[in-house]
Amino acid sequence: MADLSTNVRFIKGIGEQRAKALEKLGIETLRDLIGWFPRKYDDRTETKRIADLAPGETACVEAMVATEPRLSHIRKGMDLVKLRAVDESGVLDVTFFNQTWLKNNLHVGETYIFYGKAEGNLLRKTMASPVVEHESRREVTGRIVPIYPLTAGVSQLILSRSIRQGLDQCADILPDALPDEVRQAHNLCRIGYAYENIHFPESPEALDLSRRRLAFEELFLFTLGLKRMRTHRETVSVPPCKAVDMGEFYAALPFTLTDAQRRCIDEAIADMRSGTPMTRLCQGDVGSGKTMVAAACAYFCVKNGRQAALMAPTEILAQQHYAGLAPLLEKLGVRCALLTGSTTAKTKRSITAQLAEGDIDFAIGTHALISGGVEFRDLGLVVTDEQHRFGVAQRSDLAAKGQHPHVLVMSATPIPRTLALILYGDLDVSIIDQLPPGREPVDTFAVPGSYHPRLYAFIRKLVAEGRQAYIVCPMVEENDELPDERKAVTAYAKMLQQEVFPDLKVAYVHGKMKAREKDAVMSAFAAGESHILVSTTVIEVGVDVPNAAVMVIENAERFGLSQLHQLRGRVGRGKHKSYCVLVSDNQNEETRQRIKVMTKTTDGFKIAEEDLRLRGPGDFFGQRQHGLPGLRIADIGCDTLLLREAQEAAEQLLERDPELVTCPATAQRLRELFTLKESTLN
Repeated sequence: MADLSTNVRFIKGIGEQRAKALEKLGIETLRDLIGWFPRKYDDRTETKRIADLAPGETACVEAMVATEPRLSHIRKGMDLVKLRAVDESGVLDVTFFNQTWLKNNLHVGETYIFYGKAEGNLLRKTMASPVVEHESRREVTGRIVPIYPLTAGVSQLILSRSIRQGLDQCADILPDALPDEVRQAHNLCRIGYAYENIHFPESPEALDLSRRRLAFEELFLFTLGLKRMRTHRETVSVPPCKAVDMGEFYAALPFTLTDAQRRCIDEAIADMRSGTPMTRLCQGDVGSGKTMVAAACAYFCVKNGRQAALMAPTEILAQQHYAGLAPLLEKLGVRCALLTGSTTAKTKRSITAQLAEGDIDFAIGTHALISGGVEFRDLGLVVTDEQHRFGVAQRSDLAAKGQHPHVLVMSATPIPRTLALILYGDLDVSIIDQLPPGREPVDTFAVPGSYHPRLYAFIRKLVAEGRQAYIVCPMVEENDELPDERKAVTAYAKMLQQEVFPDLKVAYVHGKMKAREKDAVMSAFAAGESHILVSTTVIEVGVDVPNAAVMVIENAERFGLSQLHQLRGRVGRGKHKSYCVLVSDNQNEETRQRIKVMTKTTDGFKIAEEDLRLRGPGDFFGQRQHGLPGLRIADIGCDTLLLREAQEAAEQLLERDPELVTCPATAQRLRELFTLKESTLN
């Protein structure tokens, strides 16, 4: 008999080939399969008469095929099947693209259900490529139909049938992670009913009940897991740090810190003096000065006789941190070293030996810091930069190099405080909500594609003044295949170089390049060796180029608000007036709102709040990047009341039963979701 960890290839009706396709979606086990929730639903319960169809409306029509389906070849790769269908009220002309098999599958005189978008006028109604099925074999019409996230090779029908098989297999073995008293106290349905009706809802009411139950469970387990992580951390004792006169550090800075920076430093120092390990998130907008907070904490730690380490996600960022921090700290007696993948073997051996002996106080580097050979004499502080590029596991690997070191996590992705407390529930949160004086806001404009000639002329003018430009283009999608970023970037860069800027140096960078190639291109751009850099969003977190004064974002409608803001943050980092231009032709109401917000404010926190309002929390960092279970069905933007309810229920349960002895199914599900080892929770 199957259990929830059974591989999907062993589920009846799925088999090897379909299992391989499902694996592309990350669906490997029966648990993954039934937990692959729909992203939306189509209500196909009602059918309309042809005469009642309104242009632009998506609806079901029950109609008889009145003419023999005709197949015509338009050009290579484009075949059409056309037919006419009728009911007692009118005529519907139907066209199918590249579905040649329908020519022999749809028969004159038989009645079918067509579901699609109606076009045409009052006299002549049309539908292009509708869903179609025989009136006697209804599978995807006549009900509320789930619409799932897909990948190449997996259709809605394949996924829906696979989930049906999965639910049938586990109908009797679904453990309920919610204790009975919690479920009853909050009027929640049983787990079997919830899974059945989230995938195959028998009515809108059943769907609402199921969604509420599953969202509550997700938030309840999330809260339980975070509270237990925090409790575990608070039971660990470390020798409290001694007071340090920070005046010498502040006096050495070539500028005055903002009040927000000083507040964050004070909060971190208070943590390090408390006797329990600090785990603090310092989040601030691009350019708000998080690095100086890290430098102050490193100085404080070293003056307490311990070592510090800062880990950045890319070599170029690590080099940048080293170039900015080492001269300042070495003047104050803090011995610094840079350790990355391209550090020579000889230098690496020397640095490793000095770290082990305690002759280096502050190591700045990349993942090279967590490689097996690196040991510290007494690692007291771990700083990770751009937290969403690291999993908790990597943060923990570095922390494991010391005895319960203090941990400071830096993120330039502003997120609303409510969301920060959920995503980073195992961390205390400090927010730098001020920019250093003298930083000019980046002027942001939205223009249609027809402005390209003027835009290119503007870039040429800025380059003539000695500035540089970024142009970001989204990945292209072809024939429902997966997006191809390489093709989008190289083709655009080639066109610019040959046709628009033949006398300038146009470089490009994309995510498919090897890390070293990317770093080389970015370093060359930073050094002023290229004028224009064409890129995908790999530059969202990247090198500091104070000379870059314009950011052009093509097809801006394809990016989320927070991502647009991150990209804009690549310019305006020097003394030059800077600009961000959002190019977009294809806008719906939500896109218009998003782009309007970008042109009205440069405050990352306001933008994040607006992003949350417009689209819900979505996936701020990518599922599981932060090492905590992703929210698959709960929406913090909409489920605030449910979140409060779930948090209260979790707190009450932990008060009654801190070790969850009376709730084995809850404890087991927590172990599956929070797969981190105990040692990584502090």
